[in-house]
Formats: sequence, C-alpha cells, structure tokens
Amino acid sequence: MCDYDIRDLKLAGVMWELDDIPMSRRGIAHKVVTAPTSVANDKRTPVVSGRVATMVIPPIAPIQTISVETATAMAARPSDISSLIRMVAEFVHPLRAGATNVVLPHLAKKSNGLVIVTDIPSVDDDATGCVMSGVAGDLMDKMIGAIGMSRDTVSIVPLLFWRPPGGRAPTSDELDLSRPFAQRILEMLHPQVILTFGTTAAMQIAGVDLPRAHGQIVEKNGIKIMPIYHPNYLLLKPGAKRDAWNALQIVQNMLKTV
Repeated sequence: MCDYDIRDLKLAGVMWELDDIPMSRRGIAHKVVTAPTSVANDKRTPVVSGRVATMVIPPIAPIQTISVETATAMAARPSDISSLIRMVAEFVHPLRAGATNVVLPHLAKKSNGLVIVTDIPSVDDDATGCVMSGVAGDLMDKMIGAIGMSRDTVSIVPLLFWRPPGGRAPTSDELDLSRPFAQRILEMLHPQVILTFGTTAAMQIAGVDLPRAHGQIVEKNGIKIMPIYHPNYLLLKPGAKRDAWNALQIVQNMLKTV
C-alpha cells in the first residue's frame, strides 16, 4: 500500500490497523504457546504458532477544521499581502497533514498587470514548496518569456496550497476552504489580466470549461480572464501548443491596451 493511501485513511478518520509491509516481506512473527505432550505427562512443551494476535486500534476522529465562513472571515482580516500569505502558511487545512510543503504564491518584483492562477500543486511543487516548479514550470517560463514576461513581472497564485494525496482531484470542500485565501490574494494583487492554467482554475476563476472555452476572454468584475491549457497538458499534447500560443498573444495585446 502506498504512503498516500494510508494518509487518505487517516484523513478520513480511520487509523490503519496493520503495518503496510506485506507479510511475505516482513516475515512471520511467532508466539509461544503450550500443549500437553501426552495424557500421562502433565508437562507442557513449547509449540510455535504462525500468527500473533493483533491489537485492534479504534478509529480516530476525523481531522477537525474550520468552516468556510470562518476561513472567509480570516482571509478578510489581513491588511497587507505579506500578512495574508503568512496566514496561509499557518492555516490548518485538511490536506496539510498529507502534504510535504505548503505551496505559497509567487509575487512579482514589479508587476506588469498579469497574474497566473494555476491548478493543484504538482509533485515538484510539493517537494520544493515553490509554485510552478519542475518541467511544467520550465515550460511556463518559456511561454511567458515568448511574450516578453518573466517571474519578475508575473505573479502566480495556486488555487490550492497543498497537494492532495497522490495528486488526485481536490474535493469541492477542499477547494471551498482554500478559495477565500486565493481570492483575497488576487484582490490584493489588483490584476489587469488573469491567465488560468488547467481545468480547475478555468472553472473556479472564469466559470468555464476546457477545452471548449480555451483562448476565449471572460470578463468578471472588470478583470479580463484568459483560460488556457496547463503546461502539464501541453507536455503531453505538444500539438496543443499552437492554441496556447495564440491565446498568449491575445494576453500580450490586452496588456498593451489596459
């Protein structure tokens, strides 16, 4: 059984009752019992049994967390983005127990008005604590570099700050509890254009589905949003890079006119 499977059970409120090493690999434990050697002889000799009685551990209570209303109130409290990000770093989200690191937003040194909102953290993000790292991050750097931008001028906000076990899709409850912080960060960044990466970000931020709405501008609260494929998808489907490139050129032109 994988480590993340066991973490899933713990998050669901169930403590795994046996260790996760197969019996064939850990060897058979033995206990000593006694049995009579004969009817005439009351002396008992050791007999080896092939199993050891296991102690059943009762289920533990699920990890308790705060309500979405409380999270929303918390996110509204900080008056500056540094304090807000510190709050995210300390927030006890249900996914935190199974994640290696909290993946915090990347803030541009000098913003050009573009903010990228990305899907769940990748395995590289989880290992490093840095958003859009690894090969997907390298491709993203090339994508924004092609339109004259870089991480120095573009902020990146993950929708979820903790990687779900095994990289599974986040539940609606997990997203609901993280959303107030992501939205508050976006409010403080005052983006002119938001570029979303992937299906979850497209739905949560723009309210549209990919691939149907890929490259189509959506406007919400006076902010233009461009949903495109995630770099991870482009690595798997290189033929989709042309569509992504066309969308990036539209973003470049939008930033010139706002």
